[in-house]
Amino acid sequence: MGCLISQLAAKFAFFPPSPATYQVKKRDDGKLVAVSTTSSMPISGAPDDPSLDVLLLDTKRGNKIVAFYLKNPYARLTVLYSHGNAADLGQLYDLFIQLKANLRVNLMGYDYSGYGASTGKPSEFDTYADIEAVYDCLETEYGVSQEDLILYGQSVGSGPTLHLAAKLPRLRGVVLHSAILSGLRVLCHVKFTLCFDIYRNVNKIRKVKCPVLVIHGTEDDVVNWLHGSGLWKMARDPYEPLWIKGGGHCNLELYPDYIRHLCKFVQEMENMTTEIRLEKIRQTLRLNKRSNSAARNSATKCCKLKCKRSSCFSCSKPNCNSCCWWPKCSACQPKCPEWRPRCLECIKPGCMKCSFWCTKCSCSWPKCSCSCTSSCC
Repeated sequence: MGCLISQLAAKFAFFPPSPATYQVKKRDDGKLVAVSTTSSMPISGAPDDPSLDVLLLDTKRGNKIVAFYLKNPYARLTVLYSHGNAADLGQLYDLFIQLKANLRVNLMGYDYSGYGASTGKPSEFDTYADIEAVYDCLETEYGVSQEDLILYGQSVGSGPTLHLAAKLPRLRGVVLHSAILSGLRVLCHVKFTLCFDIYRNVNKIRKVKCPVLVIHGTEDDVVNWLHGSGLWKMARDPYEPLWIKGGGHCNLELYPDYIRHLCKFVQEMENMTTEIRLEKIRQTLRLNKRSNSAARNSATKCCKLKCKRSSCFSCSKPNCNSCCWWPKCSACQPKCPEWRPRCLECIKPGCMKCSFWCTKCSCSWPKCSCSCTSSCC
């Protein structure tokens, strides 16, 4: 049943353009070229554009996906762009050109399995395999390390983006554009996670260690603004968000604040030196160390908190859970000056009424059943 509902959710999540807006052809020299299906001309406008690499990548799930790598000679960072559920690379090429120029970055965009000229059928786990194949290409073919990489996820693209971001602890940054908390939260508006839910970003956002910029339109009628707000609140290192007043789901790029705020984020990520990043990591480690130390101390020392459990049956005075063997009531403490809380030989506790005995004198306090004392009550 869960698998069936998951497949149903996937059908609502993916709407690849049909027919695709481009085709991939191989020239005589072996180079791949993306050609528009309507004009039969290269989508870059020039038959030999040195700034665009058209790639065909193999995924671990057996599909071949298409990727565009746009080079900027002045770039210091690279953006890995995961698009929404109803577009392909042919429709996004003009946007990629603008982002490459305005942000001064190299940009890698790709089509999911079943989109554009990519083979296979779209699914949640195929998109995970797709982005992993693209990242491997960036790392091996172009020498891009995670320290110089910004992941960008739009709408459904936030799923593979956070999937990869959760695995890369040294990423430079993440951008979530009209992102979703999870697939079923968009369809059914539920407030809890089910086992057959898809793109459980609500769980993965907490694993992302780099700065996270969230961009969302306040009038988004496809993915409610609360999705973006929720992701931003749960991020470990949230960057100043951009809530575009009146913005919808597919038109945020038309607002001037979009590119202005995105430029600011990229510039700050460029200026984030290794020393600053290390200091942030040290602060996180110190906070974790303090919390772990506090947890250990609370386990070994009296927490000073009162609970309903009583150590004295006659006065019913409440005690601390972590040290409940120690009587707090003065009326029920042993009168012998030599009393100790346990037998030092067998370390065997007695019952609640008689767990205290004397170890030196022969008064009536010994209650342990070992050879050192008389039998326990």
